[in-house]
Amino acid sequence: MRSDAELIREARNDPDAFGELYQRHARPIARWFAARAPARMVGELTAETFAQASLSLRRFRDEAGGSAAPWLLGIARNVLRRTLERERVESAARRRLGMPLQAYEADLDAVADRLDAESARPAIEAALEQLPRSQRNAIELRVLRALSYEEIAASLGCSQVAARIRVMRALDSLSRMLRGVVT
Repeated sequence: MRSDAELIREARNDPDAFGELYQRHARPIARWFAARAPARMVGELTAETFAQASLSLRRFRDEAGGSAAPWLLGIARNVLRRTLERERVESAARRRLGMPLQAYEADLDAVADRLDAESARPAIEAALEQLPRSQRNAIELRVLRALSYEEIAASLGCSQVAARIRVMRALDSLSRMLRGVVT
């Protein structure tokens, strides 16, 4: 069996050799990440580690008796540090800007919900057209533009209570009109 150091030398010209190195070390690297990072990040971090390793093949120094494990763990540590720092900076910026902190890529149910909503679009648009203009405007401001009730009231020239009532009535009417049409 070839050593990791031999595989790395061969991988400079042979992608199959890098594939073998990946097969040997991907699970241990993924377990290492699983102990240190959120589960949603493990696959991406593991992939990034091997992408960086493939770009760094010429910089490999055999300092562990032919094993690439210490070298790969060093790359993994750097990938994790950079990723967590980037996430920390982005989260802080989102908080300062008042943006929600959500992980969309892990929410497969939301994808299915969005697909269902897209198929219901014609029925929803038809129902919206049947609403009184004041209710339609109120719900569009609240749902589509995500405005606060204070902003809706200012835009519609009414009180916040009236804005809430318009949105509530519009939602109630839409619910009745779409019952049985949208599941």
